[in-house]
Amino acid sequence: MPAPLRIVLAGLLLIIGGSSSATAAQMAPAPLGTIPHLDVPRYMGVWYEVAKYPNRFQAGCAGETSATYSLQANGTVKVVNRCKRTGGKMDEAVGVARQIGGPTSPKLKVRFAPWWLSWVPAVWGDYWVIDLDPGYRLVAISEPRRKYLWVLSRTPTVAPAAYQALLSRLQTQGFDLAKLEITKQ
Repeated sequence: MPAPLRIVLAGLLLIIGGSSSATAAQMAPAPLGTIPHLDVPRYMGVWYEVAKYPNRFQAGCAGETSATYSLQANGTVKVVNRCKRTGGKMDEAVGVARQIGGPTSPKLKVRFAPWWLSWVPAVWGDYWVIDLDPGYRLVAISEPRRKYLWVLSRTPTVAPAAYQALLSRLQTQGFDLAKLEITKQ
């Protein structure tokens, strides 16, 4: 291939590559926002899963999914996740969460790995409270990449209007609502 043709082709590839990168950057959602502050003691208690993005660690759950949070004396949060498996047996995963930032930060890190692995950063996952109604009755949880999403409620069922309003806010934050799976309670 003659040198001038190689230069033209290289230039075209740079232009195409640059424009596709710019397009991808323009289409990328804004950084994920959180609620301004979280009253951790008020957040404690039982929450029922209303919907979620499918994920590998809940693959065998058929329904009746809940999370129970309890504040510990050392400031961490005990996390007990439960669900009914496909065969009808209840499954339970116990973990710990810690707040990142100040005492009202809506960002937490959670782990379900054994305590002796707690020094390994990879065992801690992001748990960001991205939407929470003023009454602490309906919440959306995610992480910075929007790979995971959970909608939780203080009751097994949610008023349709409240759920639709939450979905609208999630869509505004860049979530693909088509990926949400409704949880059987």
